[in-house]
Amino acid sequence: MGKPNRRVLPTIIGVSVLTTLAANVAVLVAREGDGPAASPRADGRAQFVAASGSTGLPTGVVAPLGKRLTPHVLVAAPSTLPADFVEKVRAAKGVQGVEVVDAVQGMVAGKRVGLMGVNPSTFRNYTPKPTAKSDALWRNVASGDVAISFTMGNDGGVELGSQVPVGGKRSPSRLRVGAYATMGIGDVDAVISHTTAQILGMPSGNAMLISVPKTEPKAFVRKLRKTLPKQAKAVEVNPEIDVPQGGGDVPRADGQVMTAHQIQTVIRAAYTRLGWPYVWGGESEAEGGYDCSGLMQFAFARAGIRLPRVAADQARTGWVIPYAKARPGDMLIWANDPTAPGYISHIALYLGNGKMIAAPRRGTVVQVQNVYTRNMRGAVRVSPKLANTLAG
Repeated sequence: MGKPNRRVLPTIIGVSVLTTLAANVAVLVAREGDGPAASPRADGRAQFVAASGSTGLPTGVVAPLGKRLTPHVLVAAPSTLPADFVEKVRAAKGVQGVEVVDAVQGMVAGKRVGLMGVNPSTFRNYTPKPTAKSDALWRNVASGDVAISFTMGNDGGVELGSQVPVGGKRSPSRLRVGAYATMGIGDVDAVISHTTAQILGMPSGNAMLISVPKTEPKAFVRKLRKTLPKQAKAVEVNPEIDVPQGGGDVPRADGQVMTAHQIQTVIRAAYTRLGWPYVWGGESEAEGGYDCSGLMQFAFARAGIRLPRVAADQARTGWVIPYAKARPGDMLIWANDPTAPGYISHIALYLGNGKMIAAPRRGTVVQVQNVYTRNMRGAVRVSPKLANTLAG
């Protein structure tokens, strides 16, 4: 991200670098052990981390799970990070672990997503417990499969075990979808092995994840930015939303909150999309539909307010207040991923009187719904000034 809370993964070869990721976080994965492919439940949630079929690779091709670490900071650049910089970070005070990866915004199954090339034996230690424990999942990745988030599979309609194009638009390779699993990194929806990434032409070792469990990530990022290589950027991984208990007062200075006219414009714009299909990653008529954050981006743009692309970043465009204090024009936010506590993965527009406009999930259309509070983190009172700043 060029500015705070905007992602920084460069795009795959042949596409301009350092564009913003357009990906949503995985919703739910929870299962111990390996087994057959996962089937979505009727409510659209994943039942478990799933590995598709057998690779035939020997058990020892991927190292056993080691000590699990939580990634707190992501550094990414258009090209390989200098070795001396990586070693300097490894030796820095408070750093418990560093994992070097290949990272791009690339095309997977026709969708532009955050894509990482990794060493399955070591990267698994930086993933949520259910994902990290699945030996079959990591053997599949090592064999050349792509692992995708469950939302990409369920909401994006990418079937487990299917062959999908991965890479640039001109000459993508076809890879098998070997697993549904969250990697616990909100902007990353697809993972392949480092070997596969090099075959695709991705930059090598251009990003790294840093674990600093006893250091405030924001403070670490500020310090790290002073020594970053040219064109490299650093951001906090899955920064949590600060939800105040009391709600507090919202500033009313010009530009800090929306005018009545802006609120009416946003709501009217959202209503014009009623009945449009849910399309994962959709943000305009060109895609034939909208996902939850794409709908918000469309509606607010009609009022001259630019929002970042993904729900987690849209949630930072104002003040988070209790739902009880929400008013029409606020955005409602939910954190549905238990592997990434606090990460906002769904968003909708509040209409008042317990109603909202939302793009729920694949197989549905943009619609007016009753507000539900399960996993809700509150409402966002949008600041046009802050929104336009974060959108870049």
